[in-house]
Amino acid sequence: MQNVLLIILLLLALALIIVVLMQRSEGGGLGMGGGGGGGGGMMSGRGAASALSKVTWIVAAAFLSLCIALTIIAARESGNASVLDRLGVEQPERDPSLPAQLQGDLLPPSGGLELPPAAE
Repeated sequence: MQNVLLIILLLLALALIIVVLMQRSEGGGLGMGGGGGGGGGMMSGRGAASALSKVTWIVAAAFLSLCIALTIIAARESGNASVLDRLGVEQPERDPSLPAQLQGDLLPPSGGLELPPAAE
């Protein structure tokens, strides 16, 4: 199921790239530029731009919702398993005679580190 959704996501990404590149650059950004005719017909410059922007919004919304759906599906399938659990790698046993710093823990022991006195 995830593979099918990933392929659809890839196609949506390509469609979004194509639709964005097809739009005419107006130079001002945020709709500030562009002249165009005053007719406002569907196939005029402004009408084509608004149609492409609607298509862009639709493809972008589909892309975003599919990303969220894939994230939810992946989170449900992973559960609480660790990556090491999936690989079948056994965790090394701890040697109680060694301090925690030498056993791979990143955090210091709960009592803190004891430093030797400074030599003067």
